[in-house]
Amino acid sequence: MQTTIRKFKTEPFLFHTLNFLFMIFVAIVTLYPFLNTLAVSFNAGLDTTRGGIYLWPREWTLKNYEAVFATGKVYHAFWVSVARTVIGTVVSVFLTAMLAYTISRKEYMFRKSVTLIFILTMYFSAGLIPSYFLIKDLNLLNTFLVYILFPGAGAGLISAFNMLVVRTYIHTLPESLNESAKIDGASDFRVFFSIILPMCTPVIATISLFTAVGQWNTWFDTFIFASSRQELSTLQYELMRLLSSSVNSNANPSLSSTAAKDTATMITPLSIRAAITMVASVPILVVYPFLQRHFVSGLQLGSVKE
Repeated sequence: MQTTIRKFKTEPFLFHTLNFLFMIFVAIVTLYPFLNTLAVSFNAGLDTTRGGIYLWPREWTLKNYEAVFATGKVYHAFWVSVARTVIGTVVSVFLTAMLAYTISRKEYMFRKSVTLIFILTMYFSAGLIPSYFLIKDLNLLNTFLVYILFPGAGAGLISAFNMLVVRTYIHTLPESLNESAKIDGASDFRVFFSIILPMCTPVIATISLFTAVGQWNTWFDTFIFASSRQELSTLQYELMRLLSSSVNSNANPSLSSTAAKDTATMITPLSIRAAITMVASVPILVVYPFLQRHFVSGLQLGSVKE
């Protein structure tokens, strides 16, 4: 009897201890690259090349960030990125939710066909060149609208994966809610806006985060579709150009200006890359805590078929 009691007391303690140690290990592995990049971004360039920078800068400097914000292009590009992220996310998530609700209705006779068509887009695509000619024929080259309708170099406004996640989540909602609303005379639009959409807050927050991160991080569509207009340049594209020029200047010192040579001891491609990484990632890190509350539950419920 005592052996049995001791066994039941020991097993939970052992499990919780190992689980705690494992989570500490995961936390360290996850946080270390970010903290190391942060330390490198505040460290002098040539000193960074010596190595040995871990969690704390050895020679503090702000030259890396000064180089990133040296021109006014970065500030304007930041607001362009914010605008495309906010507008693109709202439009994409709204249309994705409407489509998911439509194909979740059993009375919609083409729901299986439409679902199959969207699933095929996850495995097959026309490619970059047809997408470019399509956007050109639509007169969307060098326009802000191309960021909204064809984000990610022609990837499309609605993500098939996000649509399937929302549809699966809607299937978990009680069908009686929809039926009672229809009996009271509510239209499909009223049901969607007043009942379905408010109840889909967790999954909406989840796909909003996916969409926002994709909109914020992409720069290739700017390079392909809007590089001719400086006022449409995004933050990621400007940071990519800055990093490329830094690498080229380091590889070809004769191309560097006198001012650049004077600060060469403080700035290197490695250090400025760390600063660029921090500038690009901090806005998303600020937004994530507001969506974290719904993220796990939304992804769980939206990915499990009833």
